Amino acid sequence: MNIFRNVVFAAALAGLCAGIVMAVLQTAFTVPLILQAETFEEAAPEHSHEATDGVAGGAEAAVQAHTHDEDAWAPADGFERAAYTALANIVTGVGFALLVLVASEFAGGLANWRQGLFWGLAGFAVFTLAPGLGLPPELPAMPAADLLSRQVWWIATVALTAAGLALIAFRASPLMALIGVALIVAPHVVGAPQPASYETPVPAELHHRFVVAATVTNLVFWLVLGAVAGFVRTRFSARLGAPRAGLV
Repeated sequence: MNIFRNVVFAAALAGLCAGIVMAVLQTAFTVPLILQAETFEEAAPEHSHEATDGVAGGAEAAVQAHTHDEDAWAPADGFERAAYTALANIVTGVGFALLVLVASEFAGGLANWRQGLFWGLAGFAVFTLAPGLGLPPELPAMPAADLLSRQVWWIATVALTAAGLALIAFRASPLMALIGVALIVAPHVVGAPQPASYETPVPAELHHRFVVAATVTNLVFWLVLGAVAGFVRTRFSARLGAPRAGLV
């Protein structure tokens, strides 16, 4: 029970730090682009959609749902919207931190914050980079394929990428590494679900800026999460056990 409590505490602290950093970065870089895209949405025919800006996909990172249903609730722009976004980022961060800490414990435990950075990079590759190659972050008023199909492809991509990286990193065998590469490539060979039409009032340049901003903010999120998780893990070495040989 003490081990479980310590892991949860470390995950909560790492998720809190990463979620706050993510919220600040989103406020500065991605939210202004989303608000700009909403001006094109208001001029477009009435429809409903989702806008995603990353991780969390991941959680697809942060997800902001938009709808024209007058009866639907949505946080007001300004402080309320920022507060709910920050809360969602923190909750998502805690969940991802738990995954990182549990997985790293099976691999020997995080020895320091530098090793945590490597696990953070792995999380970024699994939950943001790999899915984003087929399903890049979307802005309001942009077309999208069927939601269920996208979710199935996203989950499969995350699972296969994680399995592939694990085979490459922890199996000292050329055959296992080859299988790992095949697993990582497989969902992209199949291809992500695509919309029937790519017509959108959102300028391509705006979408490009959003994809770059969302990807970079998610990278920082994962690096902070991994580094803090590694740092806090070392403070519980006596209770969780000294870390065994790891990646670095």
